[in-house]
Amino acid sequence: MELISAHTKIVKNIAQQLGFNYCGIAKATPLNEDAKRLENWLQKGFHGKMKYMENHFDLRINPQKLVPGAKSVITLMQNYFPTEQQKTNTPHIAKYAYGKDYHFIIKDKLHEFLFELNTQIGEITGRGFVDSAPVLERAWAVKSGLGWVGKNGNLITKQSGSFYFIATLIVDIQLNYDDPYAKDYCGSCTKCIDSCPTNAILPNKTINGSKCISYFTIELKDELLPNEMKDKFNNWMFGCDVCQDVCPWNRFSKPNTDTDFTPIPEILNLSTKEWEAISEESFKKIFKYSPLKRSKYNGIIRNIKFIQQ
Repeated sequence: MELISAHTKIVKNIAQQLGFNYCGIAKATPLNEDAKRLENWLQKGFHGKMKYMENHFDLRINPQKLVPGAKSVITLMQNYFPTEQQKTNTPHIAKYAYGKDYHFIIKDKLHEFLFELNTQIGEITGRGFVDSAPVLERAWAVKSGLGWVGKNGNLITKQSGSFYFIATLIVDIQLNYDDPYAKDYCGSCTKCIDSCPTNAILPNKTINGSKCISYFTIELKDELLPNEMKDKFNNWMFGCDVCQDVCPWNRFSKPNTDTDFTPIPEILNLSTKEWEAISEESFKKIFKYSPLKRSKYNGIIRNIKFIQQ
């Protein structure tokens, strides 16, 4: 037990040293209840054209399929609430995309995390994931005591809201496990449901992804966006933060201190006309390290034209 406690302390210390705001640990077991919810969600077609959501179902619900011999799931959270906000007359961009692409930044941290674990504990097997592999990171965040899943589907912390990236590290060593988060502090509040521009938030913490603005502006690769969504985007051109912006718990959000997430000036300041006039060459140069690359130049121009119709 002393060795397990010592290893757990090392894990928590590394998380702090690497700049993660939260670190929780859960036992690596199959997520049977979450598996049922995911299967039901997929059967209803709430994933739209995101066919990748149907892949690797067994991997999503069982960490031991991802890391043979897995004993612990470490959940890490990093604040991305920006230091500055966009000008009100600019096309809206989700706050997570203000700075550099978090996939690369947090992936690097996870590699460093595993290196430190191997250095300080000994040879272990582990894999790190950040929003790009079949891992139910919010379920693990709840199991490791970091917060609850709100009605808007986001992981909410009581101390500082929901503007966080969530990363998962699955390892084959036993650690001390945190108690699962047992309470739900959303109460009778329905601000996120009432405020969603496209009515994508359903009861029972279910999100119809195929109606979400983030789905249309980022995930959907069609040349044209559906006519029935005209005038419903509320000037959002990449992602959407409405359900987080109206959440009362986000009044506790504090600006992050990571320079990698410093807002790109153009994201804060470009007007609609300037976005419309931007060349593909300029776009690739300015947003070389930005999440906006995910929609590519043509997708961004498509979105801009759609919200201006």
